[in-house]
Amino acid sequence: MTVSPAKKKWILLCWLLLVPPGLVITYNVFPPPAGLNAIDVFGFLVLSAVVASMPMVINGIPIFMIQWVSVAVFLRYGVFIEMITVQLSILILLLKLRIPREGMFRLPLNSAMFFIVSFLSGAFYYYLGGTIVPDFKEGMGPFWLGLAYAAVYYVLNQLILILNQRVIYRSTEPFFGKDFVWETVTTVITLPLGFVLYMLHRDLGIMALLFIGGPFASISLILKMYDSTQHVNEYLQKAAEIGHQLAERVNVNEVTDLFLQKLTEMLPIDYAYVLEIQDNDDINLARRVEDGMVMPNTHMGLRKNQGISGTVWGTGKPVLFGSRIEWRHIVSANIPVDAESILGIPMTKNGKIVGVVVLASRRKRAYEKSQLMIVDILCSHYAIAIENARHYEQTKEESERCSLTKLHNYRYFEKVLYREFEMLEKNLRERLALIILDIDHFKAVNDTYGHQSGNEVLKELASRIENIVGDSGSVARYGGEEFVILLPEVTSREAYNLAELIRESIANWPFILSQHLEGNSHSLSIKITASFGIATAPEDADDPLALIRHADRALYVGAKRAGRNRVAAYVK
Repeated sequence: MTVSPAKKKWILLCWLLLVPPGLVITYNVFPPPAGLNAIDVFGFLVLSAVVASMPMVINGIPIFMIQWVSVAVFLRYGVFIEMITVQLSILILLLKLRIPREGMFRLPLNSAMFFIVSFLSGAFYYYLGGTIVPDFKEGMGPFWLGLAYAAVYYVLNQLILILNQRVIYRSTEPFFGKDFVWETVTTVITLPLGFVLYMLHRDLGIMALLFIGGPFASISLILKMYDSTQHVNEYLQKAAEIGHQLAERVNVNEVTDLFLQKLTEMLPIDYAYVLEIQDNDDINLARRVEDGMVMPNTHMGLRKNQGISGTVWGTGKPVLFGSRIEWRHIVSANIPVDAESILGIPMTKNGKIVGVVVLASRRKRAYEKSQLMIVDILCSHYAIAIENARHYEQTKEESERCSLTKLHNYRYFEKVLYREFEMLEKNLRERLALIILDIDHFKAVNDTYGHQSGNEVLKELASRIENIVGDSGSVARYGGEEFVILLPEVTSREAYNLAELIRESIANWPFILSQHLEGNSHSLSIKITASFGIATAPEDADDPLALIRHADRALYVGAKRAGRNRVAAYVK
């Protein structure tokens, strides 16, 4: 949920017009009691600060349980001191939650909201005849007034929260959800503590804060530690699951995409960089993601011990920075100027650093040490997965490519051909064209200049065909001196024109031989020609083998027998 800059300015203006003058008015209309004990008031402020700094996290929801303290402060010192206590608690809570710079409007927003709640509920209490420092021993009347104050305080708070959700955030989500239920339950449970704290403080003074606040703070700390442990366990479980998912991927780009996607789901990441260390001790940017967008990779120009990534590479240790002040002494021109928190983790394999992952957030103190540990584990999984994917792709490439011409081989071509025919049958393709070409009198080239010269011709021919066909089709070495070109959504006439263009590029430009049998070191220039056969589907064939057979027939009957160095289309 985003809030426009104009709305943020209105929030700040409303706070300036409401809270500072409102505090002055409250002090004059509802002044604190005479003979105020500054040490006791300071004790309540410390207690409220401790409670605000340790919000209970129940079922993943942070609960701000300050009302029981504010009730005791209100009954003991009145609405003005209660306002000061709550305002301080709001400041500490928002600092604890590490709200980003763009979310700082929440401070005046919540300050104004709680000021209104405090003022109206306090005025209601005084209107009913309530007094500061009520004596509950005189009967149930003062107690019911205090309970009415607490109830009005809670109801007003919820009403203003609904108003904020609808007007400020424009949210359409239901308000009475899990957050509301847990806040209501915890308020009901802890509210009696406020009354007990007030009554004990009347009799024992500041010692009451230790008797009530001490155990409460201890329980909050234990629950916080428990919740932190739960988070670590969840992160470890997720890391194991992500590790399995990474291991299942066999494509390098898919491995990297999944790795960054899972990291972004776990952590607040605005910028992510995956860097790989080359054999020449240079560092290469393999993936760059900024604000969820994959950006073009650029040369980082970094060396060991230079910048944040170079520092991680050089030391072999991860780094964690909570704000720009902590890392600005490191020359890091490649890190965006608005980044604050930084995580830098080395990727190791077999004890050797093979890369660095740098994560950044605009928020201050966005990352914790436990998260650094989890990312370190994930980087180990990633390093292994990326290596396995590279091996797989290399093996796959070798099995599907001709080692001489680097074109696809017949095995790959056959798979593509059958796949294209399936698309034809499903009406996902309208037509398909196949060109088969064969070098004329290629045996004479081998016999005259040697097989190495023949290989030079094949490699150069493959390069010319690929440059002309480009992305419009698939080129493969069919075997020997034969090549095939598969062209989706191409008519017979278009295929014929393309074949003519390739034929002319072969016949009109000589081939240079550097490894010939002439016995001298000079290069030789020779001319060769090629013959072409064309067939299309579904016009000429209704299955893959028929398409090959008919194109082959066009090649030998229509082109070779007619004199070679020509293009022929299949004729039924």
